[in-house]
Amino acid sequence: MANILVLHGPNLNLLGTREPGIYGHDTLDSINAELAARATAAGHTFDAFQSNSEAELVDRIQAARADGTAFILINPAAFTHTSVAMRDAMAAVALPFIEVHLSNPHRREPFRHTSYFSDLAEGVVAGFGATSYQFALEAAIRRLAAAQPH
Repeated sequence: MANILVLHGPNLNLLGTREPGIYGHDTLDSINAELAARATAAGHTFDAFQSNSEAELVDRIQAARADGTAFILINPAAFTHTSVAMRDAMAAVALPFIEVHLSNPHRREPFRHTSYFSDLAEGVVAGFGATSYQFALEAAIRRLAAAQPH
């Protein structure tokens, strides 16, 4: 059993009503509920955290080093393209993570094509709406299983 942490960046608390043509109609609560159910079914614990504050996200990333977190799924949202502080926190805690995006940043404005996280990530899942989180969770579960001694 491992603890999987999901981090949601700024404005993701508005999912379901925020630009549904880009981000879909799923709410953050419904996404988290589905992820929690799947993680639990796979024998893992699950924690989710959303903040519009870069400092709060950095603090939560740092806390993950000591709280038993084994794997992180992170949707940095707008901080993907701007946050050296969050990138440095992810590098410092040295926990495996998957970068997640609801939309495909490479099909959007040019400034969204750069990620400060992708080169540190185990992988990137983008462009599948709320299903992006589910794909990332399945990959994390498989990585955790492969890391277990047989």
